This record gives sequence, structure tokens and C-alpha cells, in this order.
Amino acid sequence: MNEPTIPALTPTGRYVVLVCAFLGWFCAGFHLAITTIAMQPAATHLLEKTGQLDVARFQALNKLAPKKGAKPAATSAMSQEDKQQLEEWNASVARWNAWLVCAMLFGAATGGLVFGRIGDKIGRSKSMALSILTYSSMAAAASFAQSPPQLLVLWYLACTGVGGMWPNGVALVSEAWSSLSRAAAAGVIGTSANIGIFLVSTIAAYKPVTVGDWRWIFWIGAAPLVLGLFSLFAVPESPRWLATRKEVADGQSTPASTWEVFQPPLRKITIVGILLATIPLFGGWGSANWMVPWAGQVGDAMTPPNPLLKANVSQARSVAGIVGSLLGGWIGSIMGRRRAYFMASVLCLASAQYTFWFLVPTDASFLYWVGALGFFSGIFFGWLPLFLPELFPTRVRSTGAGVSFNFGRILTAITVFASGAIIHSEFIRGDYARLGRGTSLIFALGMLAVLFAPDTSQKQLED
Repeated sequence: MNEPTIPALTPTGRYVVLVCAFLGWFCAGFHLAITTIAMQPAATHLLEKTGQLDVARFQALNKLAPKKGAKPAATSAMSQEDKQQLEEWNASVARWNAWLVCAMLFGAATGGLVFGRIGDKIGRSKSMALSILTYSSMAAAASFAQSPPQLLVLWYLACTGVGGMWPNGVALVSEAWSSLSRAAAAGVIGTSANIGIFLVSTIAAYKPVTVGDWRWIFWIGAAPLVLGLFSLFAVPESPRWLATRKEVADGQSTPASTWEVFQPPLRKITIVGILLATIPLFGGWGSANWMVPWAGQVGDAMTPPNPLLKANVSQARSVAGIVGSLLGGWIGSIMGRRRAYFMASVLCLASAQYTFWFLVPTDASFLYWVGALGFFSGIFFGWLPLFLPELFPTRVRSTGAGVSFNFGRILTAITVFASGAIIHSEFIRGDYARLGRGTSLIFALGMLAVLFAPDTSQKQLED
């Protein structure tokens, strides 16, 4: 049987692949930041717009209510009726905020499967471009939402593109670049979303996203539409994917099935990939992410209010995550895949537990510890683009990487929604620190899960 000739990419083509994949995931970071920063004020405004909340009274009552770590803006006692009304409104806002975060997570999980399969079927570059066009156009549509359910649906659709961008970008870059440079390329891709998050967080620090002014930030999410059109026509296809397609056309192999990654012999590999990708996702969205609304809650209750505290926390986490992600592929290459993951899990657990147990957002050292957690958790997102493509053969690499990276978002979404429902329960009573102490224990599971992972440190990409 003759081996198919793998068409080589020119140096220019390889850099076009890397730059567009970097920018595609960089712009996907816009949507991750928007989810963190904008959904709470957007939900509050849309609840008022649909007659379910009085914003002026809601904000006034929140200033009267005592917050952990901040001096109340007023000392007058609230009536029982006011307390009950505030509790109901806070629960409603928290519930919709959780739903909207879940829309992102479920949307990304759906997109990872759907666009990952499209990438294996019609090509990585075309599927990557379609993912970018999806998240851009749907972000523009979301800016016109008139009710919480409308925003929920539109943001879910936008984030299918976010979920589709990662597996196709990672598969395309891993197949276009040599094994010697894959660790660096993985770090670059892993870093890009954190740079996007930092950029949007910085913009929000200078122009705060408020209940009365939040729609503008969705247009930042719509800006990559031009990138999507460019990628559709200018990004070259993966040589390995073209060779695999030629094998199928010549009858030398059978087409891949969407469900092949869930069947032997790949099933065990897929389960391990899902588990190892779920833990940092859960640790981020289901644990560390509560630091941002916690800071917003405390900042609003300060005298005078500090509306920038929330954005500053998001900035500290994302800028440290940039460095961690950039080094993640290199750390995984030098230390070995399993040892690097274990180390990151230990350090994330320690920094999260210390922050949630011993600090409040007004402490001088709070941002430093948020940055430490951002750095250590960032390592995972430079490590995953290196490790996950090594688990799967070319014919299902995009599907396998997409399912592994994004399936965990479903489990994370369930946790986020449950957390949003219990944050104002009798046990938690709006205490984000107490909630974070429990959810950040997920990193302990990472220390155990990586023991079941195959050691791919000396393994080349499998055709």
C-alpha cells in the first residue's frame, strides 16, 4: 500500500495558520470575559425591563445590606419587608447570572462536538472560520436582547462558536507545526484567550459595565467578524488532514465516525481527556470565577462605592493567566505531561483555599493571590493544547480534542447553576468565600485523575 503524500505548508502558510488560530482563540477570550463581567448587570437590567425588578430600589437596598469585608454605606436598619424583597431580587439576579454562564458553558460544549466533527469532515481551517463567524454574529445579535430568555438563547448560540474554535485551532496548529515547536505553539494558543480576557477586562476598568450601560461590550464580541471572513478564504488547510482525506478517497481507509471517540479503543482515552480538561474548567468557572462577583458585591457596598474592584480582580487573574498559559506547554514538555499537571493542581488548590479562607477583596494582598491562582490555573491551558492532540489520531483529532476540552463544560455548567441557586440559600447566605472553599476542592481531584493519564511525553502525533 502506497503512503499518501502529505502536502507541505510553506513557512508563510504555517505562520498564517498560527496567527489566525491565535487571533481566533484570542477573540474567543472576549466572550469569556463578557460572560464574567456583563451577565450580572445585563440580567439586572433585563429583569427591570420585563417588570420583575426595580433597579433603583434594588441598588439602594444593596447599599444598606452589610457585606463581608466592607463597611456598610448606611447604618439604618432595614425593615423585614425590605430584607425579604432584597433577598428575592438578589436570588433572581444570581439565578439568571448562573443561567447565562451556563448558556456559555453548554454552548461551548455543543460547539466543541458539532464544530469539531465539522473540522474532521470538511477541514480544520473552514470549521475554524465558521466558528469565528458564529461567535461574532451572535454576539452582535445578543446586544439587542430585550429579555433574559432572549439573551440566554443568543449567548448560547454565540458560545457554540467559542467551543468550536478551540479544537479546530489546536488541531490545525498541532498538525501544521513540527514536533520540536509544538510546545511553544501550544503555549501561544493557550495564552491567547487570556490576553483577550485581559483586554476586555482592561476596557471595562476604564468604562465600567453597569446596569444602565452594558450593551456596548457585546459589540467587542462582534468585532472578529472580519477575522472570520479572512480565515474562511486565506487560511491553508492542515496537511495531515488533507492526507487523511486522500486515503479515504483512494479507499485506503474508512471515513471517521462522530462517535468513534466514544467507542473502543478510543473510549478510555476520551474519558481521560474529558476528566483532565474538566478539572481546570470547573476550577475556573465553578470556583475561582466567584471571586469576580464577590469583588463586585464588596465594591458596591464600600463607602464610597468602588465600581472598579470587580474589573481589577478580573484583570489580575487574566494577566497572570497569560504568563501561566504561555509557559504551560513548555512546562509540560520539560517536566513531563503528568508531573506538570499534578504540580499545577497542587498549587491551584493551595492558592484558592488560602484566598477563600483568609482574605477578602479589600485586602491589599487579595489581588496578588488572585494573580497566583490565575498563573497556576493558566498552566493548564497551555498544557491542554499540547496534550490533548497527542491522544487522538488525525482522522478524529478535532472531534476528540473538542469533546475532551468542551464536554467538561456540561458538568461545570451544572455546578455553576447549582452554585447560583444556593448562593443565597440558608447555608451560604451570599457568602462567596464559603462557596469557593468547597468548589475549589476540585483541584484535589486533579492530583488523582492525572495518575490515570497515558504518558505521551515521548510520543509523536499519530496519523
